[in-house]
Amino acid sequence: MRTSSPQQVMVIGGSRGIGAAIVRAFAAQGAQVRFTYAGSAAAAHALAQETASQALHCDAGDRQALVNTLAAAGPLDVLVYNAGVLLSGDPLGLAADDVDRLIDINVRGTYHASVEAARQMRDGGRIIHIGSVNGDRMPFPGLAAYALSKSALQGMARGLARDFGPRGITVNVVQPGPTDTDMNPAGGPHAELMHSVMALKQHGSAADVAALVLYLAGPHASGITGAMHTIDGGFGA
Repeated sequence: MRTSSPQQVMVIGGSRGIGAAIVRAFAAQGAQVRFTYAGSAAAAHALAQETASQALHCDAGDRQALVNTLAAAGPLDVLVYNAGVLLSGDPLGLAADDVDRLIDINVRGTYHASVEAARQMRDGGRIIHIGSVNGDRMPFPGLAAYALSKSALQGMARGLARDFGPRGITVNVVQPGPTDTDMNPAGGPHAELMHSVMALKQHGSAADVAALVLYLAGPHASGITGAMHTIDGGFGA
């Protein structure tokens, strides 16, 4: 990794929750950060102003828009793909279009963004996917499509790590468990059920997830690639 000038960082899906915490963490270290948003314009622009970063409107489910956004970014040091949707319910009753959109954003978007970022990336770069402990463990019904999408990231990261390894580019997956965000608040209706299968009976924090991402993007993680990094309070223990 280059250390003489600010890291050039792109966060796909950075306006809220874990994504916003990642933007703040990189910005606090002096990185030049750009991040995408889809539906949270007010939150995105407020975060951009707070962190002196750049907010870019882009639907991660639109492959060409995603590729164009990354192609226009120029040389990158770090890509963090955090965009994702959660869909739950009886698979016999879920709309096929909704499942396909989940796969478009959670799986296809991750792949195409990673490949395009690698085209723009300097040797020694970092690609980090935000997955989920549900890629390893799914103790509840109704989340098969979501679990599918997060386990897909594991094989993708292992394969891309091989493909990009000769350039010193690492590819890793960070797998949070229940994390206190507006999507999954610590005081939400399902918190007690989630805590019942955790070793630590509490939600994690987005800032802790961001700190792990920051480590994987830093100089001491140059030998870590094709690996899953779980931060889940013992959800999968």
